[in-house]
Amino acid sequence: MAKAPTSLTENVKNFSAGAEVVACGFLAGVPALALADGVVLFAAPDGERRVVAHSDAVVLVARVLGDRIVTGGDDGRVVETRADGTTRELGDEKGRWIDALALREDGATAWAAAKQVRARDAKGEVKQLVAPSGVRGLCFMPKGYRVAVSHYNGVSMWFPNTAAEPEGLVWRGSHLDVEISPDGRFAVTAMQENSLHGWRVADKKDMRMTGYPAKTRSFSWSHDGKWLATSGAEACIVWPFDSKDGPMGKGPRECGARPSRVSRVAFHPTALVLAAGYEDGWVMISRLTDGAELLVRSTDEKSKMAITALAWSGDGRQLLFGAQDGACGLLDLPR
Repeated sequence: MAKAPTSLTENVKNFSAGAEVVACGFLAGVPALALADGVVLFAAPDGERRVVAHSDAVVLVARVLGDRIVTGGDDGRVVETRADGTTRELGDEKGRWIDALALREDGATAWAAAKQVRARDAKGEVKQLVAPSGVRGLCFMPKGYRVAVSHYNGVSMWFPNTAAEPEGLVWRGSHLDVEISPDGRFAVTAMQENSLHGWRVADKKDMRMTGYPAKTRSFSWSHDGKWLATSGAEACIVWPFDSKDGPMGKGPRECGARPSRVSRVAFHPTALVLAAGYEDGWVMISRLTDGAELLVRSTDEKSKMAITALAWSGDGRQLLFGAQDGACGLLDLPR
């Protein structure tokens, strides 16, 4: 009986983006990468194409969803780049740094600069909110036009199209990124003190997820919404959300354990398979059902730069990754 493969490195096409990769994804099936130098790189099989989204500016945050990639820079501009290479400015905060971005499938976009939050709907109408303190994370709720806004002492649940004050999810401390479960039942934030905090949205029941040696800056929900994978440790920490109480009273699972911290995580779009990028530039994929692991990328002593972006294609046949030094790779899974 043939031995199962332990490495997929021969199925990876490696290339260089030339600058740090902030985010990546697939636009109309083409690998696309938002670079820190303001460029959006389309890495098509027939050749690369570079589109300048920000001139003489550094991209601080970027998101990819559907057929668009949106970037926010230290020039205060929020720019949308489409699969055909066209760009348009969605917002301009006049030089104030863009600290957070969120995208919605219908074309809506939210962004934050310091305390100022703006939500631009699919028709182009912009509403604004002044948060209690500097905003670090944004996320659209899966149902209804509502934005979760993380800041000091909790999360504000904001309906941009109503005059009502945002509903608060309160927990003392500094909250960074915020994520909402696919069914909208749970809100989870990364805390400044190397932990996660969560709420059951319906009754604001608190939950604490602790034990991380570093801050969690990457989240990914499984396709069925039952698992939340997180970075911040020398393994992917995967919390169960398959019951009405979420992870309360339960411990997490771990996969992809290595002597380097996980910097990025990305669940497969249709299977319980998890990709992990590490601070030393390695990339691995793990299967939750049986713990099987496959190496995608390893590095030598001279190229140990963190993986900063990781994304699956919509059909789950390809995995795109990018690193802090601009090194990139595209995995084609064998059929």
